[in-house]
Amino acid sequence: MPEICRFYGIIIKMFFKPKEHEPSHLHALYGEHVGIFDLKTMKMTEGDLPKKAQELVHEWMELNQDKLLDMWASQRLEKLPPL
Repeated sequence: MPEICRFYGIIIKMFFKPKEHEPSHLHALYGEHVGIFDLKTMKMTEGDLPKKAQELVHEWMELNQDKLLDMWASQRLEKLPPL
């Protein structure tokens, strides 16, 4: 799964398969913890990411939501700036 950003020990990754991997989401890894975040609602839908890490991922997603949705739609990944 390609890495698109890294900040405060959190690694953000995104992977998609055409029309088979909905809803649009990203994966946040922090040590042994993982969270899956919906790109539209920016909420964690699965995982055990600690609360503070969830807040940081949400803050980063707010700054980059348009780019994240565009990457999902175009299926072209790019590195994004850290928080």
